[in-house]
Amino acid sequence: MEGTVFTPALEGMKHIKSEDGVILTKPFLDVCKQILPIIDKFGAAMTLVKSDIGGNITRLENKYLSNPTQYNHLYSMVQEEVEAKTAKGSSSCTNGLLWLTRAMDFLMGLFRNILEHQDWSMSQVCSDSYGKTLKKWHGWLASSSFTVAMKLAPDRKKFMDVIGGTGDINSDIEKFCTTFSPFLEENHKFLASVGMDDLKAS
Repeated sequence: MEGTVFTPALEGMKHIKSEDGVILTKPFLDVCKQILPIIDKFGAAMTLVKSDIGGNITRLENKYLSNPTQYNHLYSMVQEEVEAKTAKGSSSCTNGLLWLTRAMDFLMGLFRNILEHQDWSMSQVCSDSYGKTLKKWHGWLASSSFTVAMKLAPDRKKFMDVIGGTGDINSDIEKFCTTFSPFLEENHKFLASVGMDDLKAS
């Protein structure tokens, strides 16, 4: 393939914000979707993360598709649920956005660890990022499932070869993290402003 596995996402990120600086639903979800093939390359270690991210993207996308004009802005569906007092429900879009953002935080941490700790094994890379991001929000069960899954992480060199393609993979990972992280921070700020950023897993 041309470029690296990150190329489509790097391209997609240029369209996430509207001209007036608002995060748009579809372009944001599309970039999250473009990360799924990268998670695939982790094999069994990331099955949980992938199904979690995929499920939350689908939930938000279905809501968006029910009325693309109304839900063109990512936060519009959350605002609606907050007003209707349904935001805390486990199947709400608010919950979907919160967990999608957290899972993406975990991946950002993981990608940064790949760059910053060249000597770490992939399971070390995963476990460290998990400890810093998702762990505090997970109950005991989710946490233990994750810890077991991380041990199945692939060999680092094989993984890097698979995701590298023809581009400069380290530079693309750096670009992806730098460009995508501010969107995630914005999501957290918005969710915090409506009192929804600190919900824990049931």
